[in-house]
Amino acid sequence: MHKTLIVTNDFPPRPGGIQAFLHSMALRLDPSQVVVYASTWKRNREGVAATAAFDAEQPFRVVRDRTTMLLPTPRVTKRAVSLLREHGCRSVWFGAAAPLGLMAPALRAAGAERIVATTHGHEAGWAQLPAARRLLRRIGEGTDTLTYLGEYTRGRIAGALAPAAAARMVQLPPGVDEKTFHPGSGGDTVRARLGLTDRPVIVCVSRLVRRKGQDTLIEAMPRVLAAVPDAVLLIVGGGPYRADLEKLAAARGVAGAVRFTGPVDWEELPAHYGAGDVFAMPCRTRRGGLDVEGLGIVYLEASATGLPVVAGDSGGAPDAVLDGETGWVVPGGSPAQTAERLVELLRDPELRARMGTRGRQWVEQRWRWDLLAERLRELL
Repeated sequence: MHKTLIVTNDFPPRPGGIQAFLHSMALRLDPSQVVVYASTWKRNREGVAATAAFDAEQPFRVVRDRTTMLLPTPRVTKRAVSLLREHGCRSVWFGAAAPLGLMAPALRAAGAERIVATTHGHEAGWAQLPAARRLLRRIGEGTDTLTYLGEYTRGRIAGALAPAAAARMVQLPPGVDEKTFHPGSGGDTVRARLGLTDRPVIVCVSRLVRRKGQDTLIEAMPRVLAAVPDAVLLIVGGGPYRADLEKLAAARGVAGAVRFTGPVDWEELPAHYGAGDVFAMPCRTRRGGLDVEGLGIVYLEASATGLPVVAGDSGGAPDAVLDGETGWVVPGGSPAQTAERLVELLRDPELRARMGTRGRQWVEQRWRWDLLAERLRELL
């Protein structure tokens, strides 16, 4: 593999699914052949210290820009070109195609032989806006390959590209560490700590924002409790929507059946998945298609843990579910249909076991990190 310069805003310790995706991929490349150029997470003392500690632990070189958001400005482009030349990099991977992929021509002129740019959900949103479509088309023309998460995002993004660039698109979704996320990952300990040992648990692991559908789950709980009176909804994660969700639970009279854990360290996530009997995140598309789920790696992590999943139909979320086999896809924002599927699963342990087993098999066959990292190495 050529020595690779990874250019990204999305890199730990900044939290998020794209950040975890890029870091997991970078760790599976030859560390002597990787240099990461990333933005700074936070400029305050805590953020700077956390970033420095994280970078020191990495097996590859991480160079931080002084800004918290890299943009394809002349200054940032000049720095990226300098790093490419200084470290002898012959390939470039943009962690998110838009907007950093606009730097591709300058890096090509500086000696980059292969340029790959990864698209996520937000590029599908760009593809719907005239000015952003033109920029996306330029990014496609300047790179060798645009990768996509699944068929939904490919279809949206390809329509904005020149035919030749669309034909060069390759699927590269996030993977799942099946050795980290697995049945028996410590869920019993979490349940005991939260006093949920003998209760049926619906677990949702996600950032608390409107699109993810935690409000739909809370709206569904009166119906769920009517059928399964001791059920509990375990909401794992932090985010700006928490206060609204807590008020909604109180207004619907289900506050006693909804638990919020707040943010959870990465090391504890597998056990929190394992604390559930069913995983649910009925995400929905918002803002006329601009706020959309790119894939939904949480569904696959839940499947790897052996849980059946209930997913929303936003964007590429259905790509992470074998509908009727590993779980079900429901209309995002439908409490009634969400409740119907949850009740069916909570009442039928054999169905849960069958779907959980199938989900685990699917992850092992299709979504392992080592398989996807090999695809990235070939592209670079």
